[in-house]
Amino acid sequence: MLITELRDYIEKGGLDGVYKEYYFGEADKQKARYLKAIDHFEKQFGAQDVEIYSAPGRTEIGGNHTDHQHGEVLAASINKDAIAVVTKTDDGKVSLRSDDYPLVTIDCNDVTVHEEEKNTTASLIRGVLAGLWKRGYQIGGFSAYVTSDVLIGAGLSSSAAFETLIGTIQSGLYNDAAVSAIEIAQIGQFAENVYFGKPCGLMDQMACSVGSLVHIDFADPENPVVEKVDYDFATKGYHLCITDTKGSHADLTPDYAAVPAEMKSVAAYFGKAVLHEITEEDVLKNINALREQCGDRAVLRALHFFEENKRVQKETEALKTDDFSAFLDAVAASGASSFQYLQNVYTNHDITHQNVSISLQLAGMVLKGRGAARVHGGGFAGTMQAWVPEDLVSAYVAQMDAVFGEGACSVLGIRSCGGMKVI
Repeated sequence: MLITELRDYIEKGGLDGVYKEYYFGEADKQKARYLKAIDHFEKQFGAQDVEIYSAPGRTEIGGNHTDHQHGEVLAASINKDAIAVVTKTDDGKVSLRSDDYPLVTIDCNDVTVHEEEKNTTASLIRGVLAGLWKRGYQIGGFSAYVTSDVLIGAGLSSSAAFETLIGTIQSGLYNDAAVSAIEIAQIGQFAENVYFGKPCGLMDQMACSVGSLVHIDFADPENPVVEKVDYDFATKGYHLCITDTKGSHADLTPDYAAVPAEMKSVAAYFGKAVLHEITEEDVLKNINALREQCGDRAVLRALHFFEENKRVQKETEALKTDDFSAFLDAVAASGASSFQYLQNVYTNHDITHQNVSISLQLAGMVLKGRGAARVHGGGFAGTMQAWVPEDLVSAYVAQMDAVFGEGACSVLGIRSCGGMKVI
């Protein structure tokens, strides 16, 4: 659609239904956001025929640090997303401008790893292009303006949303939207692992790409079993609250990397690559030798993995059978295990700063036994998740914002789809 026609269409309410379904009624806010993105695109690239794509952030509901060991997770896409105003080009180049960042240009004819690009937006774009090309899909040029309200560093997977967005754009422009959501997720992980340089699992990309509330079994990462779970949390009078505790992520890469490394060291004792290939009984029967060879923390993290898989299954079954109390119990148990055994609530290299620990204590004081709270995502410095009764939401948000800053606590909704072409 010509950009002037699209602007007029949006101004007259043409996307109000989309805003209602995917942003839970934020029509005025999203209309202004979309129109601003169109203006930025036109300023950068001129008046052209354009399309709009969207990819959501994600929340991990259960399965803390299980995906990289081929375990199980319960995750969901959320009503925070990255959107792109896009036009197809015939120059073989991806030219992308994102918010206040400089223009990034990638030649589709060069999809090799560039070491100097590690940890940059360019590396993610090139990695997604490479992943598509390796799987036999067409790749090609486009110009795009991207804006995102998936907060960077807030544990909602801004990078996975971006990877999903690029993959979905390429699928729509060059492959008749035939690249599956699961493939786009796998390609996003490939881009992040190989091109960006972060050894992440597959949960973030899968939740962003597939969308909705999903139970995922990563026993075979090339063919993950994805099960959508239908549940309306609002009917129970509870809301999902995510608090960005504003902890510094500097120098935490060794902490993140140590979790899968230590888990894999336990598996390696048995000649296996990941914990999924052994059993909890194997660990318990050999616990003394494992403590000696791998260390106590590695053993604790391995036991967390096995118990966390069981909790994901309990959470999923509880939602299927509408046993919300059992669901909350499992969420709370997950949080306790992450704190005590996985040990990813704060870094032991800096015990004076424990933002997530403080947030968990405050959550308990506000909730007083109602709801549940847990560390969210990678941990060590970032985000805390809570399920909060409706009558306590205002007090809960006020308490978190008072400690961690205005806007630190977000009340989120679960979006019904993942990466998509909006129009």
